[in-house]
Amino acid sequence: MVNLTKYFALISITFLSILLTGCNLLSNPVEVEPEKSIESNFSFDQIMAQVQNNEQEKYDDPTKFMPNKHHKTLASYVEQMALKITDNMQVSPENTAIAVTSFVDLDSSLNTASQLGNQLSETFMNQLQKFGYTAVDIKTADLITVSNQGDFAFTRDTHRLTNQNIASHVLSGTLIYRENGVVVNARVINIQNKRLAASSRIFIPLYVLNKEDIYLSSN
Repeated sequence: MVNLTKYFALISITFLSILLTGCNLLSNPVEVEPEKSIESNFSFDQIMAQVQNNEQEKYDDPTKFMPNKHHKTLASYVEQMALKITDNMQVSPENTAIAVTSFVDLDSSLNTASQLGNQLSETFMNQLQKFGYTAVDIKTADLITVSNQGDFAFTRDTHRLTNQNIASHVLSGTLIYRENGVVVNARVINIQNKRLAASSRIFIPLYVLNKEDIYLSSN
């Protein structure tokens, strides 16, 4: 009986001790140091506004967009134009033979060709064949010239060119120079009645031409 009394007394003392300890904790709570906020000189709205301004400036002034590395080529732009032309062509490929001439500057004479104008015509010949049309090279001479410098099939001497009507249509166009690139207008015209069979227009950025070392000055 005495042992039970001591046992219950011990339990009572332990419980009272725990209770008092809890009260002390409640009366003296541990102070937790608040986290220091990271100060920023700009708010989120200000940052987003600056991003939008940068994007708008890029579109307002395309000269600011001059990538150092890109995969765009002149041939890819010509391919887009050729695709549009062949899609809109009002004659079938079987009845069409297209002569491709140099693209000229849009000036008063329409008789000024540059390196770009000649390269466009060369690339268009390849693209027309790719889309199933017959391309005629009007610079091919009737006879091959053999010399110490080499063997030549091309000429710009009109006396050595064929007098036969070997093409039903001609593909050519004009170049309009801008500060940040060149506007290219291409069209296919029926040689007999001068009717427009198809046309296309595209803008080629200056950085594409610079990558391929294409000079815009006339020959």
